Amino acid sequence: MAQLWGGRFTKETDRLVYAFNASVSFDRKLYRQDIRGSKAHAAMLSKQGIISAEEEKAIQEGLSSILKDIEEGRIEITDEYEDIHSFVEANLIDRIGDAGKKLHTGRSRNDQVALDMRMYTRDEIVETKSIVLKLLTTLADMMDKHIDTYMPGFTHLQKAQPVTLAHHIGAYFEMFKRDWLRLSDIYERMNYCPLGAGALAGTTYPLDRDYTASELDFYGPTLNSMDSVSDRDYLIEYLSAAAMIMMHLSRFCEEIIIWNSNEYRYIEIDDAYSTGSSIMPQKKNPDIAELIRGKTGRVYGALMSLLTTMKGIPLAYNKDMQEDKELVFDAMDTVKGCLALFEGMVSTISFNKEIMAASAMNGFTNATDAADYLVLKGVPFRDAHGIIGRLVLYCIDKGCSIDELTIEELKDICPKFDEDVYEAISLKTCVEKRLTKGAPGHDAMTEEIKACRAFLESAV
Repeated sequence: MAQLWGGRFTKETDRLVYAFNASVSFDRKLYRQDIRGSKAHAAMLSKQGIISAEEEKAIQEGLSSILKDIEEGRIEITDEYEDIHSFVEANLIDRIGDAGKKLHTGRSRNDQVALDMRMYTRDEIVETKSIVLKLLTTLADMMDKHIDTYMPGFTHLQKAQPVTLAHHIGAYFEMFKRDWLRLSDIYERMNYCPLGAGALAGTTYPLDRDYTASELDFYGPTLNSMDSVSDRDYLIEYLSAAAMIMMHLSRFCEEIIIWNSNEYRYIEIDDAYSTGSSIMPQKKNPDIAELIRGKTGRVYGALMSLLTTMKGIPLAYNKDMQEDKELVFDAMDTVKGCLALFEGMVSTISFNKEIMAASAMNGFTNATDAADYLVLKGVPFRDAHGIIGRLVLYCIDKGCSIDELTIEELKDICPKFDEDVYEAISLKTCVEKRLTKGAPGHDAMTEEIKACRAFLESAV
């Protein structure tokens, strides 16, 4: 059992205890970050005269050779080692001898793992942002394409007022834009270097923490050594942002599942993102949308797990914090995978425009516009609301839409109706006259899409 401690102990750790305590099975993901951090630490130690230039050269070459051998599959990170740090250090000592034993001068595994996890999370944020940005670009393209595709807007999952598909997709653009901005905010807050904090109280060695932070592309060093090794806020923030991304994906997937049903038939999901039934040959199931919806709970679970782990931990480092990795790694992979699959699925969906427009007409989505028509004719709004309510009830009994009624039928209910009512409550008019900022009218949507494009340009 390769471990970095033992002088205090008189016998080996129990095998079961060792396995329970070890983290190499999952923190092996951090090998690049661990080696990069070690190289920066060695450079700083040499700069400060704590190790010699020759020792630093040997360490740098040894670490580079370990990285190359891992990447090319010549060595394997096995369970023989307690964690990724002991793997790297033990291999370094095997390769360069006593110089390798000096690498850990002025640092603890506490600040080392805090550094590795920050760098790993920082890389994950950049990668996740790029996938979100690709999805946002796809959504903006869809908005451009469907600026005049009419559909019903819903509240309570009941048809409410007519909108356009561009308007509906635009709502999701805003959600994922906020997700991108949240990830950016997290990056700004977390990009400070904990290396040099030691176990919790810094060190007596003359470390240059500003130099190390600069070498590793941080804005600067963290300012309190106890907080440096015990802070997991950035991971909780990442998981919170990830949970919101998944929530937004899940909401959109729920609508895709509904729209794909035989009752709606608004969309056709591409064969590449559907599966069939083993017994019912007619089935085409929206499995990808359902799996993304299902995996949302998995990411929520990671967030709640880490919040619960951290809630009772006194300062500074405690072994509980090792529980930050497995679920976070899983959540990171889950979010990136779901985003990529969702972007592919939504970009290949075919929309049944005629069915969507007919659905908007058949759900009394123009009832509000009919009431507004009467208001313009001098009827108080509350009276107009009641008149249109009776009109809808009449249509339900007759099995028709408002615009299918004759002018005589309309006048029987309210004499204020005239021939111009048909134009006033047409689907096109209902949508196009909504021109306030953020509304579905063509001109308003054109401005909204311009704003979306401007955001995408600024985000690159």
